[in-house]
Amino acid sequence: MALSALTAPAAEAVNGNGDLKITKVSINGGKPVVVGTTTEKTFILAITATDSSGINAAYSDVWARATATGFGYHDNLGCKAVNATTATCSMKYVMDPGFYGTGLENAQAGAWQTYLQISSKDQFFVKRYAKLTTDASPEPVHRGATLTVTGKLSRANWDDNLYHGYSTQSVKLQFRKAGSSTYTTVKTVTTSSTGALRTTVTAASDGYWRYAFAGTTTTASANAAGDYVDTK
Repeated sequence: MALSALTAPAAEAVNGNGDLKITKVSINGGKPVVVGTTTEKTFILAITATDSSGINAAYSDVWARATATGFGYHDNLGCKAVNATTATCSMKYVMDPGFYGTGLENAQAGAWQTYLQISSKDQFFVKRYAKLTTDASPEPVHRGATLTVTGKLSRANWDDNLYHGYSTQSVKLQFRKAGSSTYTTVKTVTTSSTGALRTTVTAASDGYWRYAFAGTTTTASANAAGDYVDTK
């Protein structure tokens, strides 16, 4: 048998990464398919497969090894989940001796092969590029005074190849104290209808302010460059 397991590598937030396996194949219950001269013969090709994300669909084809000719009379019965990760997928084949040129031929007797395709529920994402800016003012600022932090979140628009503001998105305002290498989230701000960001904070110490966007299923994450503010 030729076995083909089709899966998309998991890119982000998807369980499973190339762990699709075909664990069992049964053709006509393991018995030869015996065909006479007039009566059609029906048999089931069953596949058991597993993947951490679950099984999506299956496809198969069979052909005579001696002649390399296929047999197309089959019905895909679909996949039935055994549990969250395993499913059994079945195809029903009908072989008809028929007439010369349209049904089975003597040369096709003997060993046959099957080609199997299994797809899991793994997926990968194609995302729109995002841009994010930050501007904190006034600079410098008196310690304890109010600091206004503005910015804008925009993303690529593939319809006109321009960047447009990304509205109603949650963006984190973060601060990195001078001398530190770690940003800490201060608050969450929602972008306006044009993607604009604006909020106020109390200036407590020297450091860098930036906005950080986690991304969505359609748009990539983005971190703005830190804007350094000196406090007096």
